[in-house]
Amino acid sequence: MYAWRDLAGMVRISQGTVPDPVDGATLWVTRHRPNIDRIACPWLIRRFVDANARFLFVSRAEVAGVADRYGATPFDIKDVFGNHRHPRCTFDTMLDEFALHTPALDRLAQVIRAADTTAHDLAPEAAGLLAVSVGLSRQFKGDQDQLVTGLPLYDALCRWARDGTGEGHDWPTGRMQ
Repeated sequence: MYAWRDLAGMVRISQGTVPDPVDGATLWVTRHRPNIDRIACPWLIRRFVDANARFLFVSRAEVAGVADRYGATPFDIKDVFGNHRHPRCTFDTMLDEFALHTPALDRLAQVIRAADTTAHDLAPEAAGLLAVSVGLSRQFKGDQDQLVTGLPLYDALCRWARDGTGEGHDWPTGRMQ
């Protein structure tokens, strides 16, 4: 994370776009059982907005009440500012709002959007992201465990989007082992 932050030319966000901290860190709330967009957005926030950000996962019906009660910023839920903006997903919205557009993050956003909106024709990698996300959701009962395990996945995807997209697997077809 620090290496990305310290790279020459790395994007910087305006402090005015960051929600006010609650007990020293930004607090965010969204629907429980996170996958694709609801893991990608916390990844983006922790890597580029607030490394100490905290995330609450609650039922759809409880998001607004939890946001009001605890001062949390709701995201990826209907009728809130940080949500899908058709046909783009919440990750796209956050890139826009935090002015975090780079070629790598925009490439990553396309894969996330394709997987999250079932528009796999936008990026062939979307099917793999969906498969891994479904696997994570079935592997972990706890939303926080799922988030912690999913964050390195997005680190790897971002690195791929930054400098690995041209690499392929070179094992020739039809070759015997």
